[in-house]
Amino acid sequence: MKGILDFKLTNKEVRMFKKIFCSLLVAGLSLQAQSPGEPPVKSPYDNKLDTAATNKWWEIARGARAGKLGHNKRHPKGSVTVSGRHFLDLEAPRDETVAFALYTVHNKTLKMSAQLFPLFPDETREVRLEVDKGNGWEEISKAKVNDLGWSALFRVDNWDDTKTVPYRVRHAEKAMFTGTIRKNPIDKKDIVIASMSCNSSKDRMGRPLYIRNLLAADPDVLFFAGDQHYDHTEHTAGWLMFGLQFREVFRGRPVITIPDDHDVGQANLWGESGKVADHPNGNTGGYFYHPEYVMQVERCQTAHLPDPVDPKKIGQGIGVYFTSYNLGGVDFAILEDRKFKSGPNGKIPQQGPRPDHIRNPAYDPKSVDVPGLVMLGERQLNFLNKWSTQWDGVQMKAVLSQTPFAGAAHLHGGSDPIKKRLHADMDSNGWPQTGRNNALKMIRKGFAVHLAGDQHLSTLLKHGIDNHNDGPWSIVSPAIVNTVYGRYWHPDGEKAGANKPAGNPLPYTGEYLDGFNNKVTMHAYVNANDPGNETSKGAGFVIARFNKHDRTIIAECWPRNADLSKPGAKQFKGWPKVIPQLDNYAPASWGNLGTVTFNVAKPVVQLIDESSNEVIYTVRIKGKTFTPHAPHGKSLTLKAGKDKATKTVYSGVTTNKSAAKSIDL
Repeated sequence: MKGILDFKLTNKEVRMFKKIFCSLLVAGLSLQAQSPGEPPVKSPYDNKLDTAATNKWWEIARGARAGKLGHNKRHPKGSVTVSGRHFLDLEAPRDETVAFALYTVHNKTLKMSAQLFPLFPDETREVRLEVDKGNGWEEISKAKVNDLGWSALFRVDNWDDTKTVPYRVRHAEKAMFTGTIRKNPIDKKDIVIASMSCNSSKDRMGRPLYIRNLLAADPDVLFFAGDQHYDHTEHTAGWLMFGLQFREVFRGRPVITIPDDHDVGQANLWGESGKVADHPNGNTGGYFYHPEYVMQVERCQTAHLPDPVDPKKIGQGIGVYFTSYNLGGVDFAILEDRKFKSGPNGKIPQQGPRPDHIRNPAYDPKSVDVPGLVMLGERQLNFLNKWSTQWDGVQMKAVLSQTPFAGAAHLHGGSDPIKKRLHADMDSNGWPQTGRNNALKMIRKGFAVHLAGDQHLSTLLKHGIDNHNDGPWSIVSPAIVNTVYGRYWHPDGEKAGANKPAGNPLPYTGEYLDGFNNKVTMHAYVNANDPGNETSKGAGFVIARFNKHDRTIIAECWPRNADLSKPGAKQFKGWPKVIPQLDNYAPASWGNLGTVTFNVAKPVVQLIDESSNEVIYTVRIKGKTFTPHAPHGKSLTLKAGKDKATKTVYSGVTTNKSAAKSIDL
């Protein structure tokens, strides 16, 4: 009897065997592809949130591609439509599972968040961080991928920030994302930040114009102020789309991303310290969707930021991320101006079609500034108050948040000056007025400018609190995509404000009251329909240049379709603007003390009200001489020091005739 390996097949039998084997192989592969196994983490969202990236997520992707779920529409390539909802196809090639990474380095601590596409049950949840410090690639950290959101966080303490180091994030054998961790730009004269927001998901194509311009501008840091996508209940899909659009500029610089209302699935957000909202329009206050979903969004977008300064959680176990970030001697306070804010519904008299929209020309703004309303909240105000006095290793300061502290949009959703006019909008941080003023008082103590987004309307204005121009400057970025819901600065009466800046080419500039009777001085705005803005539709980005030598901030605003890679590129009309650092707190009614000369360059100077022991302001001066400006008729103390103001320089009642003096520190 011959062994089983000794038999021979005819050619016909060989062909038949091959056919059967191939059929079984294909069937097996198909079965394996359709049934990879059970997910190790069950979604807590009851199939209502993040469905494209949780549970058996591959069934959604493949069913949509096969035309079994909704439309078989694929526009653009690499995306699908499920039940009429269009989003990214999340089944990536397995050698491309690492989508992008975001990082910051603060006080020599590197934090990097790796964002992956969804993984199959049998794929490893471990990612590795490798760097090349000149001796080839070495692994320095490992991190675990969270199945809710598919992100992983690396933390490396004692990071040497004096050198630029290539890095790569690796998953399994072949997937990786590469980039460079920049050295601390402490020796640069200018620290440059690019500011953007409002990346509408109705435009799902790439962002080649932004990539070209941002690479040409070469900012030291990117700031995305919120609404990174508008996919609402599909954050992973929307977040991955955003990351793929911008990852070429992520590769080589730190990035600050903070979520806004649409990122957490709401039309608007008044967080009220984490209470449960009763509707996704949000106007009663609180968070509508599952707290794990909110935490997933914040984990993906903010885990790589420096540690929160006050990490106590709010309601529903939701965390916080407000913090400070020192880059190259510019100290950025990163705020959460939605998380603690009061919702308007039921707290103020409704005077329009919605609880948050006032459409009543006769309304009294004082009627909506009722006691007990919260904007930033006590914890963030305390943080800002302390932050304004901290200048060790700091030359200049700035505040970053979602939205501006003024109601700077007259028209909402269109340019019709009658049908689209709102007299006030509680979604802006012009309301509540008391909370707005308290925030600005803290910000100006450190001579900080404020950068924000959200409004689909770029503005450059100077705040007033008690009087026009006694507050800090505000620089608001345009929308990345501005063809969906436009807002317009279009004062009723179409007249320039008082004290219109000389030579300003824009008609509606000068001193105004916004819809809440807040004092604002408008210097520049970008309406989508203004002459010259038709092509860009008012979309674009802001560049702010912090000149540590001159102590100025240059505010720039660029159209989406500009070409910064070529000479002669033009900004929006009215820009740029040079802002002296000290102009962020310079009331016209103040006088000054005598000029002081120090024996060291760039000391920290602090002015204190003796009657209340309250710090009026703190600043690191340029050079060795300083003429402190100060309110009249108050008993004041002036202190100074190399990094902390500890030595008394002056004590007494303010006069404009104080003698000049020299001080050894």
